[in-house]
Amino acid sequence: MTFNNLLININKKMHISKKAKNFAVKISFLILLLVCVGILNPGFQCQPYKSPLLYDNSNLKLWYKKPAQKWTEALPVGNGRLGAMVFGKVYYERIQLNEESLWAGSPVNNNNPEALKNLRAIQELLLQEKNKEAHELVSKTFIGTPPRIRSYQTLGDILLTLDSTSAIKDYRRELFLESGLCRITYVCEGVQYSREVFVSAPDNIIVIRLTADKSGAINTSIQLIRDKDAQVRAEGNNRLVMTGQIIDEPDPLHGPDGPHMKFAARLIALNDGGNVHAAGDTLIVRGANSLTLLLTAATDYCLEKLNFDRSINPENICKEILARAEKKSFEKLKKNHIEEHRSLFSRMQLNLGKSPLFNLPTDERLNAVQEGEEDPGLIALYFQYGRYLLMGSSRRPGVLPANLQGIWNEHFKAPWNSDFHTNINLQMNYWPAEVCNLPETVTPLTDFLNILRIPGRVTSKEMYGAGGWTLHHLTDPFGRTGVADGPWGVTPLNGPWMTFPLWRHYEFTGDQAYLREKAYPVMKGSAQFVLDFLIEDKEGHLITAPSHSPENQFILPGTGERFTLTYATTTDIQIIKALFSNCIAAGEIQNVDSEFMTKLKAALQKLPSIQIGKDGTIQEWIEDYEEAEPGHRHMSHLLGLYPLAQITPRTPELFQAAKNTIQKRLQHGGGHTGWSRAWIINFFARLLDGEKAYENVLALLRKSTLPNLFDNHPPFQIDGNFGGAAGIAEMLLQSHGGEIVLLPALPEAWQEGNIKGLCARGGFETDMTWKDGVLSEVKIYSKQGNPCLIKYRDKIIKIETKKGETYTLSGELK
Repeated sequence: MTFNNLLININKKMHISKKAKNFAVKISFLILLLVCVGILNPGFQCQPYKSPLLYDNSNLKLWYKKPAQKWTEALPVGNGRLGAMVFGKVYYERIQLNEESLWAGSPVNNNNPEALKNLRAIQELLLQEKNKEAHELVSKTFIGTPPRIRSYQTLGDILLTLDSTSAIKDYRRELFLESGLCRITYVCEGVQYSREVFVSAPDNIIVIRLTADKSGAINTSIQLIRDKDAQVRAEGNNRLVMTGQIIDEPDPLHGPDGPHMKFAARLIALNDGGNVHAAGDTLIVRGANSLTLLLTAATDYCLEKLNFDRSINPENICKEILARAEKKSFEKLKKNHIEEHRSLFSRMQLNLGKSPLFNLPTDERLNAVQEGEEDPGLIALYFQYGRYLLMGSSRRPGVLPANLQGIWNEHFKAPWNSDFHTNINLQMNYWPAEVCNLPETVTPLTDFLNILRIPGRVTSKEMYGAGGWTLHHLTDPFGRTGVADGPWGVTPLNGPWMTFPLWRHYEFTGDQAYLREKAYPVMKGSAQFVLDFLIEDKEGHLITAPSHSPENQFILPGTGERFTLTYATTTDIQIIKALFSNCIAAGEIQNVDSEFMTKLKAALQKLPSIQIGKDGTIQEWIEDYEEAEPGHRHMSHLLGLYPLAQITPRTPELFQAAKNTIQKRLQHGGGHTGWSRAWIINFFARLLDGEKAYENVLALLRKSTLPNLFDNHPPFQIDGNFGGAAGIAEMLLQSHGGEIVLLPALPEAWQEGNIKGLCARGGFETDMTWKDGVLSEVKIYSKQGNPCLIKYRDKIIKIETKKGETYTLSGELK
């Protein structure tokens, strides 16, 4: 009924005085207003809000009272392609630089040519439990040729040497997550100095801005340095140019030596007042009122070729980028950057309650938590920092996914080469992408996996005689897909494992074109490999062999010997069940490949079941072997609990066994690495145990977090940041079981709070408020118009939603 009709009905039915009619009109208007704001009809709002909303996160910052002395104290900025670590030193500033594709190495087919001809013999030995003989044969015939890759490398450093060495005061170093700005301020000789650094995605540059509140106070020298494989020259009075080519030294274990990746960087110094001149390879600035430095970098890497492309000229790319950028004022560059950055970051807001340590510097807050204090505000900051780091290391203009260190690396030979580790780490990098409202960050991973199918097909054919594609436990930008390192690298199901972030992106977004053109081809090719790789055991089950539970070992009964390889590990079976189920769902959605779907369904019926061992835990291997390391960091046999959904309250025996498994791991020292602890947070969230999940959030901060809030393996590995952020989200909302479960693992410590912009499968965005540990209001924004099942505690309701509308419910889901 319209408002006008309401008034007409009132006049027809009420023969009362004019004064009374006016009063009735006012009451009617009030009723309509209450309906519109959802007080009398809380199931609906009259005006849907636009999604995604941009929330105020201006208080979200890391800040310190002193400069960074170590790299793990410096502050990261990045745009997916370029990264920088800002130390904030006063007299001798160092800004360490990265370009995502600057890697040592080159393309090489490392598939062992002896693998296929020995595959059947290895399988037979494993089925007969002749593990020692199988191990020896694998070592001789399966390990990659070469077995190792080369490393992601630093681009170099910008060094700023200031003239003054006078004492300073009022020093402050800050990283504003909402705007992506790093700022350093201090007072020296009565002058207030300020330095800002950001990496712009729209303009594809690193920007450094120096200002002072006194005219002519900026005096500094500027250098662009790299310790090897590069030359730096000045060009004109205000430019520095770095050109280089990585020269890989002879090392047969790591692949071909010689001249490989070419790269370049260009810096321009734009001064307001004073002057800039070159002295050798250094720029000298004297008497400037302000100074803006613009830097960009490039390589001759080509994703489509997984190789260098000598037709690409990195120096020309840098020239073109800077030519466009230097035409814009600093204010315009900053505005472009902040608007674009906020359009992603500010989709979410999280408040976990009052924090008594709020006003302390970040390192002091972290120290307080590490000494036993609790700080819900620091946890909320850590959550948002995870989102910030994912934005900074995986999105356009970048083309590669986030590696073991995201995009930030100061080494020429990084820990684990800062590679793409595909036996949990690369997967974990993308756990928060969808639920934390950053779906764009999955694009580089999607594109990389689509290209990786090309060498992956060669590996599938040459090593396993199979169709489709696969890879093993690590790769690099050159598409290495054979076995790396040693027998523990024989993990042919890591390719299928990598398909899950792509399917999850579809689950959250409902993007049919993405499913058809990007995700499904990767998934189908992976499933084709698995179908061809499966063999029957003596009981008629379809099993994988060789098979390995990532990096863990078991003790073979009667021998006391430790082995990594067997057949049909639990994680393999869980991966196959998820892959085949996802492919079947995708095929039915698109109405394609019915014959292929029939094969997948038949194979699913012949897979072994997840087993429970004699100690009541999820069995990690096909036999109930004794674990060599019961506190091992990897817990791959719980993949079915998280991120998959094969172990839930609907499978009570497995659910209890999963609890027992984690308890056993922790009793023996498990969770001692940062990423492993982050995984445990997610496990306990799925087990609906908010208190245990919270204990492990605190443990992540107390035992595995560096002063700049980077995750500590040790050393630094970024996956723990991403896994930790995903775990906090999982404590507040879950959507893997066909329903949106609100506050499923809320701990006592978070009595009051609110979250906005958290996403759920089916295309929903949620805002929640709770008080005294009880939900008080939830808003569900429907992006796709799908039916929505909502669960809070023991109550479930269903809403038939319309695309673009918001539904507001009370804590009782009314």
